Amino acid sequence: MTVTATSVDQPDRLRTSPAPGAWRRRLQRLVPALASALCGVLLYVSFPPRPLWWLALPAFAGFGWVLRGRGWKAALGLGYLFGLGFLLPLLVWTGVEVGYLPWVALVAVEAVFVALVGVGVAAVSRLPAWPVWAAAVWITGEAVRARMPFGGFPWGKIAFGQADGIFLPLAAVGGTPVLGFAVVLCGFGLYEAGRLLAERRRSRTVRRAAAAAALLSVAVPVAGAFAARGLVSDKAEDGTRTVALIQGNVPREGLEFSAQRRAVLDRHVKETLKLAADVRAGKVPKPDLVLWPENSSDLDPYHDPDAAAVIDEASQAIGVPISVGAVVDKDGKQLNEQILWDPAKGPTQTYDKRQIQPFGEYMPLRGFVGAINKDWTTMLRQDFSRGTKPGVFDMDGAKVGLATCYEAAFDWDVRDTVTHGAEMISVPSNNATFDRSEMTYQQLAMSRIRAVEHSRTVTVPVTSGVSAIIMPDGKITQKTGMFVPAYLEQKVPLRTSTTPATDLGILPEMALVLVAAGGIGWAVGSGLRARRAGAA
Repeated sequence: MTVTATSVDQPDRLRTSPAPGAWRRRLQRLVPALASALCGVLLYVSFPPRPLWWLALPAFAGFGWVLRGRGWKAALGLGYLFGLGFLLPLLVWTGVEVGYLPWVALVAVEAVFVALVGVGVAAVSRLPAWPVWAAAVWITGEAVRARMPFGGFPWGKIAFGQADGIFLPLAAVGGTPVLGFAVVLCGFGLYEAGRLLAERRRSRTVRRAAAAAALLSVAVPVAGAFAARGLVSDKAEDGTRTVALIQGNVPREGLEFSAQRRAVLDRHVKETLKLAADVRAGKVPKPDLVLWPENSSDLDPYHDPDAAAVIDEASQAIGVPISVGAVVDKDGKQLNEQILWDPAKGPTQTYDKRQIQPFGEYMPLRGFVGAINKDWTTMLRQDFSRGTKPGVFDMDGAKVGLATCYEAAFDWDVRDTVTHGAEMISVPSNNATFDRSEMTYQQLAMSRIRAVEHSRTVTVPVTSGVSAIIMPDGKITQKTGMFVPAYLEQKVPLRTSTTPATDLGILPEMALVLVAAGGIGWAVGSGLRARRAGAA
């Protein structure tokens, strides 16, 4: 009976216990998903404040490996995992003061665009010279993310992680799209070269056309970057100016810094008066112009006489024009404004921020957001209004283009200051609401890219750090610490010539979008023809 029972029970145990081969197959199916997420994390690690720009190449090589030859459903999921691995740590600063839910919601939406890019990359991966088509698909995804929803969110463009890399000069050729395309192309090309090398070892044959395309995918971006170095120069073309940046610091970190608006203003006045005292003592030369950060005066100097009086005191003490970041009310509209304050005339020119931040400076879907958490809507009781014109201040004969904080992420907002005559660029910012996160370093890297893209000195005055002076070749010559009062002063070159990136504007991006569309169309057409042939 014992033997009989054993002989009957044994098949039942075999049926309920998966064979070792089944477990192996399940694990093998998990490998691409895990690899895709890890490649996304690797891409994040390549971004500032770490100078590990080269990690973007193996990140895209791995992404190409997991996507090549996949169906659209698998590619969608793998692309989403890559997006989560990249954007979750990159954008963690968005939840510093408001909690994890807005951060996770933002990443969940932005990762959808990366997922759709994954589908496109998988589709073109069967084409000849597929790294070219795939890199163009990635840049198309970035172009869409920069424009929608709610005006777009370009944070995380591949170009913004390359401020320390060898590909940086390509920013002067075609801006962030060309720089990003070169990096992604090189990464996909590395994977394809490795794949063909492994294939050769197995079959002892070489597909020369495919091998040549793979090698060119790596060699051309690198050679192009070295060739473009001639476009990068920090030589003065219209003289020089001595600029001073004021970082007044804030009473405390976080969203509540704005509750002490007068204290923030007084700190910037105090640091300017300190600079004036050092000038009189002969410790530093007198600047030609002074730049204050965004939100350095959240008290409206047009309606608050005391605010106007202390700004005027600072301007007269230093004796040169100051660009003041203020929150003002005009005709019932709230504006994030830069005011050119002359020591003799007071306020003269103004620039109103055009690219305002959704959920930070205006509240889309206010009713829906309020239903989730009323505190989020009460933090922003009144939406800011958008400016309509580019800002270029004439400061002691120097044409200073203005791109306020968030605007540095948008290609067109920076470019049109240069096309309207800017000889240098200022990016006044306020990062106090993001504490000591990586946000300020990510934004600083954007300004370094813009310096090379348009061959202009870029200054970054920030309320609480990191403030910096950046030469037209993208090098930081001076910077402050975080959450310390300080001023920076330096003689910088003014430049009037334009780069190909400035002249071409949106055209390189449009060309890459057309390349991506052509590749996807070719891939879809080839798939349909193959299905018809199979059916026949």
